Amino acid sequence: MKWSVGIEAEGDKILSREQIVELADAVAASDGIATGIGTSRYGVQLVVEADTRQDAIGTATERFIAAAASAGLPPAPVVRTQAVSEAEEESGFR
Repeated sequence: MKWSVGIEAEGDKILSREQIVELADAVAASDGIATGIGTSRYGVQLVVEADTRQDAIGTATERFIAAAASAGLPPAPVVRTQAVSEAEEESGFR
């Protein structure tokens, strides 16, 4: 099953446009988008394949951490995760 997973981390430095563009490039292969320009919080929205919500969040978190490191972002604690399945999206669940 496909899941749309949102993850955000918050650090103590304001992020530049270039840093978030690097993050967006790093998650593009997972149908991902990135947010966080001009804030200390950066995040991604990824599409992953998983059997359960917990597995989807786990897979997306691994990809997020790898993408953030690849983009050269400072490590920061994850402060939000959200996962919505394709079936939930179609039924209007949010």
